[in-house]
Amino acid sequence: MSGIGVSLLQIGLDLNSIFYVVSLLVFVAYGLYAPRIQVWFALNEIGRGLTRLKVMKDKARKETIDYLTTTGKAPGDPTERVDQFLDYITIMPVDIDPNGIVGKIDHVVTTRDDRVRQEVGTIVGDKNPVTVSVSENLLEAATALNTIHKIVRHFYLLGKKTNSYFMLVQLQMLMPMIIQEADALVSAVDTFKLAQPLGDGIGAVIASRYMVGREKRTIAKDTVLAVNEYKGRKLYVVKAEGPMAYVGQPGVGIRHVIEEMGIKPSAIIMIDAALKLEGEKTGEIAEGVGAAIGGIGVEKYQIEEVAAKHKIPIYAVLVKQSILEAITAMRKEIAEASDKVMTLLNRVIEEKTKEGDDVLIAGIGNTLGVSQ
Repeated sequence: MSGIGVSLLQIGLDLNSIFYVVSLLVFVAYGLYAPRIQVWFALNEIGRGLTRLKVMKDKARKETIDYLTTTGKAPGDPTERVDQFLDYITIMPVDIDPNGIVGKIDHVVTTRDDRVRQEVGTIVGDKNPVTVSVSENLLEAATALNTIHKIVRHFYLLGKKTNSYFMLVQLQMLMPMIIQEADALVSAVDTFKLAQPLGDGIGAVIASRYMVGREKRTIAKDTVLAVNEYKGRKLYVVKAEGPMAYVGQPGVGIRHVIEEMGIKPSAIIMIDAALKLEGEKTGEIAEGVGAAIGGIGVEKYQIEEVAAKHKIPIYAVLVKQSILEAITAMRKEIAEASDKVMTLLNRVIEEKTKEGDDVLIAGIGNTLGVSQ
């Protein structure tokens, strides 16, 4: 029995030695090849994401071509023109000397928008303004997805070519957010085709409620004005012209009201959608101060400039939503928030102004499906 016990003990010691040697070899191998293993995992995950992006890009392209052919009644096959447009780029002006940079950006962006509208006008046969505006938005969504796919593919292939672990890991960490944004753009394509109001249009919805039954007139490109009254205050209401899918030029419109029409409002109140943080509920309302408007900053600068020049306070009312909710069909929670926004807006008017004052209200957002 003692001999057997010694043999078992020797076998146990031998197995422990084997396990130790194997563990040591695995540890050394992992130390030597860990970067390559991690690069392989990163390439694999990014590759799957890149495949999804390509599917999304192709879907948006196909949906755009189908819309231009069927609803837009394009006289010929628009495929070639669409493919050319997908690589359309806008070169921003030099910013070495920041003096006057906003005016230069405004000029470049306006030229781009005019060019896009002109291009769409030559492609589609149906000259209905809603159809034209929807076509523009579809092309922009398809272009954005095409650009996202090309940029991700560039860094994927560059990281693979140079075997750069740090480049690939950074891209790997960003992929979930990139996919989320791309998913939102793809979902927006279906909403655009149906010409349904977007979550981003909540500001326009509020403004339109002050415009019902009032005379409207154009004060800037795709931007209208109506005058109303509330408890002794005269309300000058500005929004993008609907139901086309435009955001208008609220900065130019507000400046027109103040400097060209000679109106000196006691307050500027802006209503817009705001991206919510994770954990916040869709449709929550926030109140604040400052120019509530997104974009590249041109409109925001114009509004802040004229408000500061004439010492006019700017108040903001924001309706919170995700990026997906902002560019897809307006959710029930967002639409139902309009009554609460109206109540808050009226309270701000009563508290921040007095009878006899002029108040400028600007409803910011895409007015697809929202008339005035």
